[in-house]
Formats: sequence, structure tokens, C-alpha cells
Amino acid sequence: MKFRVSAVQYRLHTISSFEEFAAQVTHYVKTAQEFEVDFILFPEFFTTQLLSIGDEHGQALGIERLPDFTEAYVQLFQQLAQETGTHIIGGTHVIEKAGKLYNTAHLFYPDGRVAVQPKLHITPTEVTEWNMSAGDGLTVFETDKGTIALLTCYDIEFPEIVRMAKAKGADVIFCPSCTDDRHGFHRVRYTSHARAVENQVYVVTTGTVGSLPTVDFMRGNFGQAAVITPNDVPFPPRGILVEGEINDDMIVTADLDLELLYQVREKGSVTTWRDRRTDLYTDWS
Repeated sequence: MKFRVSAVQYRLHTISSFEEFAAQVTHYVKTAQEFEVDFILFPEFFTTQLLSIGDEHGQALGIERLPDFTEAYVQLFQQLAQETGTHIIGGTHVIEKAGKLYNTAHLFYPDGRVAVQPKLHITPTEVTEWNMSAGDGLTVFETDKGTIALLTCYDIEFPEIVRMAKAKGADVIFCPSCTDDRHGFHRVRYTSHARAVENQVYVVTTGTVGSLPTVDFMRGNFGQAAVITPNDVPFPPRGILVEGEINDDMIVTADLDLELLYQVREKGSVTTWRDRRTDLYTDWS
């Protein structure tokens, strides 16, 4: 099975209406559609751009107001996925459930279905400054192109959760991210490579770029999209199919071949998934 993916380096900037946000999103989707992609990935927290619209006094909205846009957000991405026949991972959007806020990845299917995966590991800033709550379960998602998982930013830094995703059948991990400096970016990037090697899966990741000068904790963004592979002979030596230019407004695109994953798991130079010492540590499968 082969399919094509695009990852959006979404440029954050101050806007004045939801329509302006929708126009920017549509631009990226239509650009990716010109490459006949099957999946489009947006970054984590990119909908915080909506907070820059501000209130009647011209002040940026607080994070607790982001769920006010959920209905319009879902409607926009549902429509785009159906119109283009593309699976769209709409980055993450903050939703409210039972009085709690969840940083939630959304998968929009071409047939109109919507699946969600709350972020499972919450950073100290998300807890102390934004009062985010952690999701309580991992789901993998079946698509007509294969089985995927949505693990957001900090999630990829925990080997156990990616082991679980692979054990549940995921061959591709989509990792929307949002990091404000080089340290955070490289934590996510290096661990994405580690998870690809450990589990012999693809990792597709991207981050926000640009700045929201009026929105707290979104003033700095350091991002780069990449499609990451295991490090073995069928793949590029550095384990990178494609990567963007750091902090540029752009889209990267690559083709994923699941058959190559199956080959290296069976007879690669190393067979890390098969060679797990489950007599010594937990077997997540």
C-alpha cells in the first residue's frame, strides 16, 4: 500500500475574523490537493490563531474561549475533507468536555466522519497556564490507506505510548506539534526519529511557525515539518523522506510505502520490533 502525505508548516499571524482563518486553511488544503495527497497534517494549537480575533475591547481572547469556535472548526474541516476526498488531521483544537479543557487532535475522513484523540501527556505549561486535562485512552484509526495513530507533540517523547500504538496496528504516527524554541523542537524531532527506529513505523510531524503577538504563550514558534522513516536500507540513510525549511510558511509532501515497513520488520538490517525482549519488559501487544 502506497499513499501520499502532506504536512503544513502553518504560519500564525493576527487575524480579525473566522473567515480569515478559514481562507488560510483552505489555501493550504487546496495547495496539498494539487499534489493529489491522501492525508494532510496541520500542527498542534494552530487554532489559537482564532484567539487573536479579540473581544469587543480589542483584547485577545483567553484559551477558555477557544471551544466557542469548535462547531465552526469542525464544519470547515469536514467540508474540506469531503470536497477534496482527503483525510485531514486538523492539527489540534481545544475542546471542552464536562467543564474540562482538552487539547484534541481531530481526524476528518473524506466521507464526513470525525474521529478525535485527546493529547495524553500534558506539558507543565499546558497545566499551569492553560489548565488543560489529559486524555485517558489511546485509539488507533482505520482508514482505507492503513492504520494510523494521532500522538500530539509531548506524546511522542514517551516510548510506551508509541509501543502501544504499534501493538494496536498503527503503521503511521501523525504528530502535530507546537514548540516555541529550538530545545522544544529538537525534543520532539529527536524522539520522533527514535520512535520510528524502535517501532519500524513512519512518523509524520509538523509545527507552527510565525507569531501571535497578542496571544499568551503563542508569541514564539519554532517549527519544521518532516516525514520520518526507520533507518534501514530501503529508506534514506538519515531516516528523512522530506523536511521543510525551518520556520518558513510552506507544505512538504512525500509518498509512504507500507510494504517497505513490513519488509524491514521481517528481514531488515535490524528487526527492532521483532527482537523486543518481552521476557524482560512489558509486551504492549
